[in-house]
Amino acid sequence: MSRKDSKGMFANVLVGLTEETSTPPHATSPSPHLLKVAAGVRQLQERGELADKLLRNADHIIELDVDAVLPSQIRDRFDGAYEADRLQDLVESMREHGQTTPGLVRPISGEGGKFQIVFGRRRLAAAKLLGVKFRAIVRDLSDEQAIVIQGEENANRDDLSFIEKCVFALSQEEAGFKREVICASLATGKSHVSEMLQIARSFPKNVLAVIGAAPETGRRRWAQLAERWSANADAAGIAERILREQDVQPLSSDNRFAAVLTALSTAKKTSPATADRVQEVVSKGLTLAVVNYAKTGTKLTFTKAVPDDFVKYLLHRIEGLHEEYLGETQKAQHQR
Repeated sequence: MSRKDSKGMFANVLVGLTEETSTPPHATSPSPHLLKVAAGVRQLQERGELADKLLRNADHIIELDVDAVLPSQIRDRFDGAYEADRLQDLVESMREHGQTTPGLVRPISGEGGKFQIVFGRRRLAAAKLLGVKFRAIVRDLSDEQAIVIQGEENANRDDLSFIEKCVFALSQEEAGFKREVICASLATGKSHVSEMLQIARSFPKNVLAVIGAAPETGRRRWAQLAERWSANADAAGIAERILREQDVQPLSSDNRFAAVLTALSTAKKTSPATADRVQEVVSKGLTLAVVNYAKTGTKLTFTKAVPDDFVKYLLHRIEGLHEEYLGETQKAQHQR
């Protein structure tokens, strides 16, 4: 996404524009998705100049104490992304020229004087390191608007690694965001997001944290590791042992990934029949639960998108459903 297109999306939120609901013209292309993308790009281009005007207008910008600006509810980067050595160039620029571009924050309900960062995390981190105030635009935004803009900032900088995008998508789903919002935050389609979610679920979070962002490792190799992982019931144990080795720990994130992939590729494979399986329970595009089939027992885990009332409703009916299952099973056996 070009920087001009990014400013158009930014302007969309700043002026509180409602979501476009107009239907795109009849397809002259075999892909309706591409038509929607093209229409969105045209809208963003038309609004690009409005963002420039708002950002230049000092009346819309205030200075905030950095301690008054809290992190976003969904993490989009692994640990270390905002440490001093990763921000050296930006810190030097802000020390010399000040913060030339404001960030975007939203007020936190019930906490007077506190805000949540939406756009400008690196600038906020640099301001903290410099001990100066953070210049920002304040806007009331919904959770959905905020998460899409957060993803837009990453698309604008184009340095979020593939696995960070996968984990960002999974964190959104676990927080109850709909698939459409996740797609918008990552500027990609549902099939791609589904693959990213599947890859993120393949690995324990503690293993991903030790491997790190692996900025040079793309989709193909992560998919390859996920395939090796699902084929070996002891994958987690193998990975943890490799990552604890003294000659592996100092390696770069990409090389730690390569060490785990090599270890799983050369390890004795476990029969897929004995390996754990994971299945999503999806209704109308929304993931309701994840079923883990394991040797130690099957586990059903509801996502945060499922309200407690539905769980209570299901528990109330589960005895009857089990009786229905037993009745159908016995009937099928008599018919054999």
